[in-house]
Amino acid sequence: MSTKKEIVKEVSEQANITQTEVKNIIQMTFDAILAALVRGEKVELRNFGVFIVKERSERRARNPRTGEEVIVPKKRVVIFRPGRMMDARIK
Repeated sequence: MSTKKEIVKEVSEQANITQTEVKNIIQMTFDAILAALVRGEKVELRNFGVFIVKERSERRARNPRTGEEVIVPKKRVVIFRPGRMMDARIK
């Protein structure tokens, strides 16, 4: 598993930039992606993938412990669809 810290270190070494600068750039990128998703926009990163906010409607479910029927309220979720290049490299 890679963490943000490990990614920062790797990019810093490859680009010959300080880890602090890379960390700030990565955080600004994440913030920009999040801001777009909050506005309900689709975020498309070519050759990587697409982030989409989708609304799940209210539904009925069962509590597994009691078997009681409950209503799960509607909510917004983020969906990620990998791009072709990512798909090809992972397979």
